[in-house]
Amino acid sequence: MRRLATLPALALVCATAAGQQADIPLYPKVKVETSKGEFVLQLNGHRAPITVANFLQYVQEGHYSGTIFHRVIDGFMAQGGGFTADFTKKTARATIVNESGNGLQNRRGTIAMARTNAPHSADAQFFINLVDNVRLDPSPTRWGYAVFGEVVEGMDVLDEIALTPTGPGGPFKTDVPQTSITIEKMTLLEEGAGGE
Repeated sequence: MRRLATLPALALVCATAAGQQADIPLYPKVKVETSKGEFVLQLNGHRAPITVANFLQYVQEGHYSGTIFHRVIDGFMAQGGGFTADFTKKTARATIVNESGNGLQNRRGTIAMARTNAPHSADAQFFINLVDNVRLDPSPTRWGYAVFGEVVEGMDVLDEIALTPTGPGGPFKTDVPQTSITIEKMTLLEEGAGGE
């Protein structure tokens, strides 16, 4: 079982994230090109600085190019960013601190970090909420799934992805699109006008 980061360790993580964000806008937009079409994300570096810095580093490294949406559940979410079309798991960097207590909720169209049952186990994989999934938000007794942005263009593409027939594939027994849905490329655009 993993332990919560101590305050000095957490401060170091935050300092590292701040360093990574030196050249990153606070509300960046990322265009996601898929085999089903394009959509645009606007990230929230104000509420989720560690998560946004981590995600953008993967974007800039080209990590997501050629990965698939390997888990799609209509009426729930679409998850990707970790496997290629032949189900080879992509190598990821170290896991990050869970920022689920940032006030952002798992509402339709938001993007959040995928993780295991361990709260601080997120690395590169993400999911997009296809409906409001507030049960994934934190509560006083448990960690949630950290939301760090939202789809601002092309939600219809996600809705189309949601309707793809699914079944077994690779190491997964269910929920794998039977026709691969590939993330062809992610591109950092410009700072959005969003804010709070």
